[in-house]
Parts: sequence; structure tokens; C-alpha cells
Amino acid sequence: MDLIKTFVATLGTKADTQKLDVTSIYDIQINALNGTPIDLSEFKGKHLLFVNVASKCGFTPQYKELQKLYDTYNEKLQVIGVPCNQFGGQEPGSHEDIEMFCEFNYGVSFLMTEKVDVKGRHQHPLYTWLTQKVNNGVKDSSVKWNFQKYLIGPEGEFVDYFLSTTNPLSSKIVKHLK
Repeated sequence: MDLIKTFVATLGTKADTQKLDVTSIYDIQINALNGTPIDLSEFKGKHLLFVNVASKCGFTPQYKELQKLYDTYNEKLQVIGVPCNQFGGQEPGSHEDIEMFCEFNYGVSFLMTEKVDVKGRHQHPLYTWLTQKVNNGVKDSSVKWNFQKYLIGPEGEFVDYFLSTTNPLSSKIVKHLK
């Protein structure tokens, strides 16, 4: 039985509930793809759309719609791609590989972070905030697959999350930006 508990604990399907020592999403530290720290508070007054991304996924073509969403609403919205290799090993590249892939194939100009874990034992604090009601004040969720989206309002409030199958240009997302 202990072996089963150990195995389940290492799967990383859901992080234990953990209250972060931050007062808002703007206090969370994460680096850009090139390693430079990102100050999320620079985006106060804009919606934030966090999307865990991968280069070798069936949903990868959503980069095109994410870029279009960003181009259309960039005065009100900051899209932030968060590379993650936890789903089928579909983001195996280095930060240089990811950057080249996104720019060359999809013309991505929105912000991309360093590659992180979005679930499990090594879940990045950003995703601990996004997925746990104890931190975001609204709801619990778990990241099911690549290209799951989390929308944050202009004052740092959690708005909602959208599964991978939700197109970035869907009215479910766009209605919050109009």
C-alpha cells in the first residue's frame, strides 16, 4: 500500500493545496523565456491570459489565434505563453528552440515565460495561484492539457479558466475584453 501511495504522489496530477505568501498575482515571480524577470504588476489595468503552451501538440495551431487575440486587444490584454513539457513531452526544446519555433511558425510577439511545471510536486507558484481557490479567491481547477487558458481581470482578479478545446478567439474569452 505504501508503494501505491508513493507512486500516486509522484504522478503530479494535482498539487496539494498550498496557501502562497503573496497578496496578489502581481507579487508572483516568473522569468521570461530569455531568463529576465517579469514584473506582472506592469500589466495592472490589463487583462492577463496565461496559456500553458507546447510546440508539438495537436493544439499548437492555437498560437495563431492567440497572436490574433493579442494583436486585436493588446491595449486591454497581455497574453502570456507558459511553456510546459508535462503533457506527453510535447515541449522538449530549449528556450532558444521554443522562441525560434514560435516566431518562425506563428509570428508570436506576445510574452513567453520560462518553461515551468503547471501541476504536481514542482508546480510553479503562478499555477498554484491560478489553480487553487485558497490563492485566487474564486475556484479550484487542475490543468488538464496543453493550451488551457486562465483569464485574469485588469485589477488582478481571477475571472475564469478555459479548457484546451476553447479557441482563443471564442466569445467565452472575448466577451470579457469588450
